[in-house]
Amino acid sequence: MEIEPIGIIHTPFESKKECPMQTVYASDSPGRIEIFMNFEAGLKDIETFSHIYLLYLFDRAGSMELVRPTFLDDEPHGIYASRHPCRPNSIGLSVVKLLRRENNILFVEGVDILNKTPLLDIKPYIPKFDAVVSASEGWTAGKPWRPKPEGRE
Repeated sequence: MEIEPIGIIHTPFESKKECPMQTVYASDSPGRIEIFMNFEAGLKDIETFSHIYLLYLFDRAGSMELVRPTFLDDEPHGIYASRHPCRPNSIGLSVVKLLRRENNILFVEGVDILNKTPLLDIKPYIPKFDAVVSASEGWTAGKPWRPKPEGRE
């Protein structure tokens, strides 16, 4: 299987330590998505959406472990029951606010992604398809927000 990046994500975050955890806690974090010119035509009408999904490669994640603690909890959880970056296929997913498009560049807000991260795909966030009001929070229910513990990815 081969996956070809379609662009590069530019953010102010050069290290994991300074990068916000989850887009909801990065609402004012600016970003610029550079789509490679051979994929620019695929952006037609993207500016009609207020939010987009970014799928990207966790190219600087640490070693993969199937069960590990997360930033919200010291109790280990399965990697598929978390959003931890150290995954078997290292694919990340973020929903960001689309501010505007200028040719092959998308200006966004709410990024929780390291600078120069390879972009794999973009999909529009469509509330009538994507918002599930009855969704469960799983093991995260009632867990208070906390800063990422020292030494954790």
